[in-house]
Amino acid sequence: MNGLLRVLKALAEPTRLRLLNLCARAELTVSELALLLGQSQPRISRHLKLLYQAGILDRHREGSWVYFRLASGGAGLSVASVLVSSMPEEDPTVKLDITRLHSLLDERAQKATEYFNDNATNWHSIRSLHAEDKDVEEILLELLSGRDFQSLLDMGTGTGRLLELFSPSVSSLVGVDSSSEMLKVARSNLERQGIRNCKLRQEDVRQLRIQSDFFDVVTVYQVLHF
Repeated sequence: MNGLLRVLKALAEPTRLRLLNLCARAELTVSELALLLGQSQPRISRHLKLLYQAGILDRHREGSWVYFRLASGGAGLSVASVLVSSMPEEDPTVKLDITRLHSLLDERAQKATEYFNDNATNWHSIRSLHAEDKDVEEILLELLSGRDFQSLLDMGTGTGRLLELFSPSVSSLVGVDSSSEMLKVARSNLERQGIRNCKLRQEDVRQLRIQSDFFDVVTVYQVLHF
């Protein structure tokens, strides 16, 4: 009861409801949320802190940035999911928030594409030394087909392709990469596909900080040669 009341109290405020609606649609930083809502970063930070403490949002650090997204479990998720699905999209404020979010995600995608294009020559020359992606993907899908896997960790996720591949059949996926720029590419790719059951984390695969016994499947593809 106390946990549920904490969630309800935290959400009973207009700005925090707007933040919830945005964070349910994408992983966003404090500065991005401040820009979307047209409010100061200190004010947005205070609201985000309350939502995080109530278990409504998850947060993680990626370099100098802190990203927020809808919580992956608990009372916060169950209540928040109902509220998000009930959000009136015809409401002028909600409509403006979503329009601004789409513009921000388009800008993200453009920057990710520019980065990838700038580095494509090196990327493709490395990948050309190995097996065709299509062949590897078919083998992986065959190996994992018909099995009840709930969670997957992709180490060195790069563009997030394996997360995209397995997102329809695995309920919870996490991709880690040491490159914040590649994570931006992966995040943009997943957002473009409307995939929301994946998390991205900046991690060194040799010294993972995430819980090591949490995953049913671990994939390591195009990584070991580094």
